[in-house]
Amino acid sequence: MNEILTRKECTAMRGLAIMAIVLHNYCHFIGRIVQENEFRFFAMNSSRLWQQLMQPDELLPVHLLSFFGHYGVPVFLFLSGFGLVRKYESGLSGISGSSGLSGISAFLRYNYLKLLRMLIVGFSLFLVVDAVTPGRFAFHWKKVIAQLLMCINVFPHPDKIIWPGIYWFFGLMMELYIVYRLLLYRRSSLWVIALIAGCWLLQAFCDPEGEVLNYLRYNAIGGILPFGLGILLARVSCRETSCFLLGNKQFPTGKQTVSSHPRLTWSLVFIVSCALTVAMSFHFQAWLWIPVIIIVGTVALVKAMPQWMLSATVWLGSLSAALFVAHPTARKLFITVAWKQDIYDGLLLYIIVAIAMAWAVKQIIDRIPAPRL
Repeated sequence: MNEILTRKECTAMRGLAIMAIVLHNYCHFIGRIVQENEFRFFAMNSSRLWQQLMQPDELLPVHLLSFFGHYGVPVFLFLSGFGLVRKYESGLSGISGSSGLSGISAFLRYNYLKLLRMLIVGFSLFLVVDAVTPGRFAFHWKKVIAQLLMCINVFPHPDKIIWPGIYWFFGLMMELYIVYRLLLYRRSSLWVIALIAGCWLLQAFCDPEGEVLNYLRYNAIGGILPFGLGILLARVSCRETSCFLLGNKQFPTGKQTVSSHPRLTWSLVFIVSCALTVAMSFHFQAWLWIPVIIIVGTVALVKAMPQWMLSATVWLGSLSAALFVAHPTARKLFITVAWKQDIYDGLLLYIIVAIAMAWAVKQIIDRIPAPRL
């Protein structure tokens, strides 16, 4: 019996996503490299990308990582939605007191503490390194507390106050946990579709370069699309999907048999996804839907991989949480190498140290008592 996505494939997707994020967060800090359109859509950035594609040089890989690497985030959001359904709606692990406040508070407390185990280790390490290296950030106690409480995203101009910047993801995840528990848990999948449509409309009518769009995409409205797709796919992957469409509270635990696809087919899907991602990057309305193509392409790449490559990616995926919280510290240490124009030297050192630090951070995180639901 095959599943649409196995646990191993999901871990491999995490490995691909975290490497894209890690490489992006280094490359886009290099001054003359093409900047991404992540929270807002700047036509100038897309034009610069096109110029680099038409006149490629030795830095083309760095430009591509800078512009596209942030799309590892929607892959993580997709996997989070997928995992929530498989964990809480499959009958394997229910949420006690699902109709009362106790069930909601227990769920949010559990997931907050799960994130805090990662955040507190990585943030502490970063604070120490930031304090003893040039370019120290001016942390304000209120914003530090908001970061630890994972509510800093709701402050005005979150891109100016969250540091290291990648930690905005923790606030986003807590918002999505709240949305899932209050609005989507064991409800009809039509709720998910309606929420995706509503969040898309809120963004579609924004100024592509405006602060409103920036704020929305730092918060749950900007993450609902990939998160909701994960929920929908997890429900479709089960045998009796109709129980969700009808709002039935009973969710089956069976698996759906899917036909096997040759690697060539998945390889073609991956190539088409890459082409669509590039093409959609030049139009604002199309850009809003790129996460869908990224998720399809990532699934296709994982299914097309030979076994040796899949195993290596799975290993990276097992380090993804630690690598996520540790890599900002490695970047702070080695970004100066790139600023001196030794870009690939600095990138290689950064990757080596980030992975080594992630392994060490994982040992610490694993020794912190895990929360229980």
